[in-house]
Amino acid sequence: MQMDPLALQAWTARTEKQIEHLIYHVRSNLTELQRCVIVALITTDVHARDIIEELEAKKVSTIGTFDWVKQLRYYYEEEAPYASQIKQVQACLNYGGEYMGATSRLVITPLTDKCWITITGALHIKLGANPAGPAGTGKTESTKDLAKAIATLCIVFNCSDQVDFNLMYTLFSGLAQAGAWTCLDEFNRIKVEVLSVVAQQIL
Repeated sequence: MQMDPLALQAWTARTEKQIEHLIYHVRSNLTELQRCVIVALITTDVHARDIIEELEAKKVSTIGTFDWVKQLRYYYEEEAPYASQIKQVQACLNYGGEYMGATSRLVITPLTDKCWITITGALHIKLGANPAGPAGTGKTESTKDLAKAIATLCIVFNCSDQVDFNLMYTLFSGLAQAGAWTCLDEFNRIKVEVLSVVAQQIL
């Protein structure tokens, strides 16, 4: 099979042209729904362009290179139990297929990518993830945006010291039946005696 050394360069030009086309349309007279869709596409395409430029700068030439493997990638494999799959590093997850509607997308930074690698890696080995850090740094938004990328419903639950084990049982029961994710915001606010029961519920 003949390899094209200028393939990434060609893709950069193609992506740039696609973004320019979307920018031209976003400035036209659009409905609120159409504008929301195009803005989300521009956000996603700008990240895709940045990835291609990074791969080109690092002279990536094989699909086994970490700079390529670390990206959130979509595959369609007919022989797999679930044909649509998402891969990132060693993680392989099924595409959720949840209809999200026209929603905004988060601007993806290198820190977002690192957060996603951690979460997908944890989910791959059937564990949960616990993004930690100062308030307002985008932990919840990064988790919600990954759920959008995987097309999985994500329920954000704001925890407080009023939460008891019955409430958590109801939440987990609903999540298990819906096959949804949950983002337990301010999890540390839950009382210690409730947390010990929650640990058993999760198990």
